[in-house]
Amino acid sequence: MKGTMQENLPLVVITGPTATGKSDIGVKAAAIVGGEIISADSMLVYRGMDIGTAKPSAEQMGGITHHLIDIVEPDEEYNVSLFQQQARSIIKDIISRNKIPFMVGGTGLYIRSVIDDYDFSDTGGDESYRKALQNVVVERGPESLYKQLSEIDPLTAKKLHPRDVRRIIRALEVHKHTGRPISSYHTLDRPGQPLYNLLMFGLTMEREALYKRIEQRVDLMLAAGLVEEVARLLRMGFSTELSSMRGLGYKEIAAYLTGAMSLDQAVDVLKRNTRRFAKRQLTWFRRDNRIRWLSVDQPGSQEFIVQEITRTVAGVSKGL
Repeated sequence: MKGTMQENLPLVVITGPTATGKSDIGVKAAAIVGGEIISADSMLVYRGMDIGTAKPSAEQMGGITHHLIDIVEPDEEYNVSLFQQQARSIIKDIISRNKIPFMVGGTGLYIRSVIDDYDFSDTGGDESYRKALQNVVVERGPESLYKQLSEIDPLTAKKLHPRDVRRIIRALEVHKHTGRPISSYHTLDRPGQPLYNLLMFGLTMEREALYKRIEQRVDLMLAAGLVEEVARLLRMGFSTELSSMRGLGYKEIAAYLTGAMSLDQAVDVLKRNTRRFAKRQLTWFRRDNRIRWLSVDQPGSQEFIVQEITRTVAGVSKGL
């Protein structure tokens, strides 16, 4: 997918920080223009993780086809390279059926991997090397691998938890096979020429209002059974060290369920961590000047945003 192979294909992206209503707006806009939705959320890929990920229900999907939701088990390997391959294939298929692809979600790297010319093709795995690294973890602990990664790729190490064994091993694999740190594939501050006819919208709101909405969302998740969901996943044998179980909502509630903190403490930490996550998302997306920002602060703003998106899509589609 290098070069300009798909530069004339229309692709709508709706992104922004958590709790801004991306899914609802995406469904409403897709329904009007004849679209299908590709989830760009790294947590929605996992089956059985519904409440903590705010996974849309069948009713909330409004009859619109959604892709890349519930495609792997919580202990299965999934990464940005797989997402890139699958999402690009789905986009091509959607357009071949004269539909409009909508990529909706807040995982910035996933979105960038699709719309920009990120090349993961030479970063394949090595089973024997991976097993050797896993043996190091058993014998000397994950910290030894983390130290090794810190020496060859401090940028990536800084972003990872010292016990996030899967991602640490992946980063070491990439370095071994390419001679390049995995962080060199993530040109975060330099969005390039997109591979699609890109219409990119970002949803935003005043920070205090966003934080209040985040706290309300956490309370709703708890009322909907978040504690029971995490308890079920633990009973099924899914380790707290899995990438999926280290997602927001899961690591904090798991800490409560394993006795590391009280429920009140876990909820406070979850709300704090989610606020910090939203702040990091905004920092990431603000770097990309291709995004047209739309505020969801005012009453009726959702309807206005849907109209703006569909009007823009209709105008571009006529020219194809």
